[in-house]
Amino acid sequence: MAAPMREGPEGLPGGPEPGAAPYGNFPNYSRFHPPEGRVRLLPPALLGRLFPAGPSPLLGLDVGCNSGELSVALYRHLLGLQENEASPDQPVVGKILNLLCCDIDAGLIERAQRCSPFPGSISYATLDVMDASARELFLSSYLSRFSRSTFDICFCMSVTMWIHLNHGDDGLVEFLSYLSSRCNYLLIEPQPWKCYRAAARRLRKLGRNDFDHFRSLAINGDMAERITQILTEDGGMELVCCFGSTSWDRSLLLFKSNRLTQKQL
Repeated sequence: MAAPMREGPEGLPGGPEPGAAPYGNFPNYSRFHPPEGRVRLLPPALLGRLFPAGPSPLLGLDVGCNSGELSVALYRHLLGLQENEASPDQPVVGKILNLLCCDIDAGLIERAQRCSPFPGSISYATLDVMDASARELFLSSYLSRFSRSTFDICFCMSVTMWIHLNHGDDGLVEFLSYLSSRCNYLLIEPQPWKCYRAAARRLRKLGRNDFDHFRSLAINGDMAERITQILTEDGGMELVCCFGSTSWDRSLLLFKSNRLTQKQL
């Protein structure tokens, strides 16, 4: 007898055991939401615009990187590398980027490490970013290798819903507050509220209980607007740009730390 088909992130068939990814750790995520759907929205010279005078290398953090396909696509796009280029030595934008990518799923990280075309510039690590002591120890240790205290840019692509569902309103606010304290720029792709309902529905189809916090979430509705409010009012950031929306209706929002503005005054 054939195994039941898995629903993908938007309810598409994608393998056995539907919806079994309570942290968003879908094993074939890029099949449903290809990296090209995000990177095509971003200016190819974005790093040059944001960091015209350095530093070098630029340090990036990708939180919730899954198996790394989007991390690699972002790296290529932002450095102006072609698909067949495997060396970042001469990037078109004249920048050097060291990208640290983390995910809660050790299996996905192992796959990302095995398939990475840029092992010298993109590193992967298993990390529960909601474990405050573990993340602080790990990220501080990484930054100290470059005598730095913050990342230049952080990527948070379709991660906020999973933090929210598993850790509640307080967990989401704490997560966003931490990210804003650890980066100068933040590129974030919040999931809309309809995705929350779809994720809860997938669990129910499996006969499992709802996410612990789903029915008690007071932060709801227009999630891009609510996350913008949290980052600007509580996180010390300002919204720089919305690069538009993907074909699956998620906005790409770029925020800038107020620390940078204060340094320029």
